[in-house]
Amino acid sequence: MFAPLMGALRLPRTRGRPRTRPDRLLGDKAYSSAAIRARLRARGIKATIAQPADQRANRRRRGSRGGRPPAFDRQAYRGRNTVERAINLLKQNRAVATRYDKRAAVYDGTVQLASIRIWLRDLTKSKNTA
Repeated sequence: MFAPLMGALRLPRTRGRPRTRPDRLLGDKAYSSAAIRARLRARGIKATIAQPADQRANRRRRGSRGGRPPAFDRQAYRGRNTVERAINLLKQNRAVATRYDKRAAVYDGTVQLASIRIWLRDLTKSKNTA
């Protein structure tokens, strides 16, 4: 699913055509493969993808033929955790998690409504603590 996802990527700008090449890609260990890293390198996209323990062990076992470990920016990877937690908050709403809606526009509305509910809940929590 990585290739179709990157093909459909459109980053809006304030003016002009949307960008199709992000500056950096943050991914979990499932996206740590040589093919994905090579595709990102060919497009000039920096990858911040954690490497699974078995890949690290295999590289060490091969010694100098195993190559250098891929670059990893820990600070950028920490931002990925924020996004993951936001998605998990959205998925607490059953309609978002199971996607009952058939049409994309209706599902988008469901996600927006869930986002508003989360925002209002957090807003009332902050007023109660202040």
